[in-house]
Amino acid sequence: MKTSIKIAVAVAATALTLGANAMAQITVYEHDGWRGRAITMSHATPDFYTIGFDNRASSVVVSGGRWEVCDGAQFSGTCMVLREGSYESLRGMGLNDRISSVRPLRRQDHYRNEAPEPLPAATYDYRRRPNEAVYMARVTSAHAVVGEGEQHCWVEREQVSEAHRNNIGGAIAGALIGGVLGHQVGGGTGRDVATAGGAVAGAAIGANAGNGSGSTSRDVRRCETTPSSAPKYWDVTYNYAGQEHRIQMASAPGSSIAVNRNGEPRQ
Repeated sequence: MKTSIKIAVAVAATALTLGANAMAQITVYEHDGWRGRAITMSHATPDFYTIGFDNRASSVVVSGGRWEVCDGAQFSGTCMVLREGSYESLRGMGLNDRISSVRPLRRQDHYRNEAPEPLPAATYDYRRRPNEAVYMARVTSAHAVVGEGEQHCWVEREQVSEAHRNNIGGAIAGALIGGVLGHQVGGGTGRDVATAGGAVAGAAIGANAGNGSGSTSRDVRRCETTPSSAPKYWDVTYNYAGQEHRIQMASAPGSSIAVNRNGEPRQ
C-alpha cells in the first residue's frame, strides 16, 4: 500500500514538473528589438549549433517560466537567468550574438545570476508569421518614458577660512594684570577708579591677544544628479478596427504600425 502511494506521489510530481515546463517558452531573435529570424523553444536546447542559431541571438522574449541562457554549449560558460518578459537587447548582459544553449528552470527557485528587469510589461511577439497578412494601424499617442537620473559624487579639497574666537583666557589674565596696575596708580577713590579702568582695559587687550584669522583645508563630498535623456521605452497607443490597443516599444513609432488581423504588432 505504501509503495503504491509513493509511486502515485512520484507520478504526480513528475506530471506537475512536466506541466510547468510545457508552459515555459522562450523565443530568441536574430536582431535587437525582436527583429529578424526567430526560433521558439519550449524545452532545453543544449547546443544552438544543431538548430543553426549558434551565436546569433540579439533579443529575447520569455513568454513562460524562467530560462537560463548560456554562451557555451551544454549550459556552460557565462549564464544568465531570464524572467518572464521582453529583452529588447542582450548587449547590456554581454550576451549579444553569444548564446549557445538554453534551458527552463523551476519557478520557485532563486538564482544569483538573474538578468536585469525586462521591460515593465511583456511586449507582443513582433515576429511576422509565414504567409501572415499585415495591416496598418494608426498610432494615436506615443509617450517616451525616461529612466531615473544617475547620481554622481566626488570629493574635493577646499580651503576654509576661520576667524579665531576671542581669547577668553587672555581676557581674564588681562583683567587681573590691568587691575593690579590700576591699583598702583592714585589713592582713595581715584585708586578704585583706576583699578576698575585698568581691569576693563586689560580684559580688552587680553581678549584680542591672539585674535585673528587663518585658513585650513578639508575634504568635502559633493553630489549632483544627472537627468536621464534617453527614453527607457515608449508607451504607445494605436487604434485598429475601432479598438484601442496599448503596447510598450523599444523605439519611437511612426504615424502607424503594422499589425495582424488580431491587432497584434508585426515587423
